Amino acid sequence: MTRRDTEPTTHDAAPADRNATPTDRAATPTARAGTPPGRGPALRAGAFRMSALPISGVVPPRTVAVCLALIVATFGVLCVSLALGDYPVSLPDVLSALVGGDNGGSAFIVRELRLPRALTGLLVGAAFAVSGAIFQTITRNPLASPDMIGINAGATTAVVGGIVLGVGSGAWLGVLGALATAALIYLLAWRRGASGYRIVLVGIGVAWMCTSATDYLLTHAKLHEAQEAFGWLVGSINGRGWETVGPLALAVGLLLPLVLLLTLWSRTLALGDDVARGLGTPVQRARFGLLLAGVGLVAFATAAAGPVLFVALAAPQVAQRLAGQATPPPATSALTGAFMVLVSDLLARYLIPDADLPVGVVTGALGAAFLLWLLARANRAGAGG
Repeated sequence: MTRRDTEPTTHDAAPADRNATPTDRAATPTARAGTPPGRGPALRAGAFRMSALPISGVVPPRTVAVCLALIVATFGVLCVSLALGDYPVSLPDVLSALVGGDNGGSAFIVRELRLPRALTGLLVGAAFAVSGAIFQTITRNPLASPDMIGINAGATTAVVGGIVLGVGSGAWLGVLGALATAALIYLLAWRRGASGYRIVLVGIGVAWMCTSATDYLLTHAKLHEAQEAFGWLVGSINGRGWETVGPLALAVGLLLPLVLLLTLWSRTLALGDDVARGLGTPVQRARFGLLLAGVGLVAFATAAAGPVLFVALAAPQVAQRLAGQATPPPATSALTGAFMVLVSDLLARYLIPDADLPVGVVTGALGAAFLLWLLARANRAGAGG
């Protein structure tokens, strides 16, 4: 028996591949080696992106260094915020009060008057930033954030409606409004699943509907009702006490670890639904769980401080660039958001003398400039249409 009889030529072995492209022929051995049907193309389509997207559980050293630097910077801003005010407190007295020392009036001012406000800003910034990181990752859109796709607008409409209709202005209205709006967006975006693209489009439409409803309610509000609603609409942490910190800290403490556990799923979702399925990710369940955690963070943060604008949009993008990752890392985003809100609150208090501005005014101004920069950068890269 000759060698020709025992070893068929390429022409004889694969007659069905005569019209295949070079790429298809190169991929054929992989498929023959046991790649499950329907998964080979998906894996090949996302292979060039997986090298830039860490999907293992190992945290890059750069991310660890950035997180440590942000922790130090955030703690420094927190101490400065606690020290400044109508009654200045020295930094040693601030540190003593934080660890339980009793310095008379200084300890009372730090722990009872200033610390609740500062902690509210820290937790609100972290909650908005992590929520923004979730929405931007699963929709694969850097402009997708809760204040862009209607979650904040729904909470705002619920609170303003409660004030105008006489129901009250309790934080629970903001939570219910955010959850109801998120459910509406998810249901309207569902079509054999809820893709990130449809969530963004439907969310923008729902956001404008909620904004119009809020404007209508304000036109029928009495003067004192409109003033109360306006103080909440801008986003403010003025006068917040421990009764605000408690529920917000509980929500962040429960939902943030859940988000960190689901980080692997969020990274695979950023590769696209087909690739994520090829990697074994339950796409719809993963997206629903992440959305639920993100909406919960937005709901409690908005209920505590109102819709503090642009933190959810800007903080994840800043964190992504600091960490040098392909998607916004949740932990880095949380620290970046907390730092941004604390710094913005300091600017709001002392930028204009004798004018204690709401923190949302400063974050809105800075965030709008950051949004314009993102759009200009996308246009220069040819991705902005």
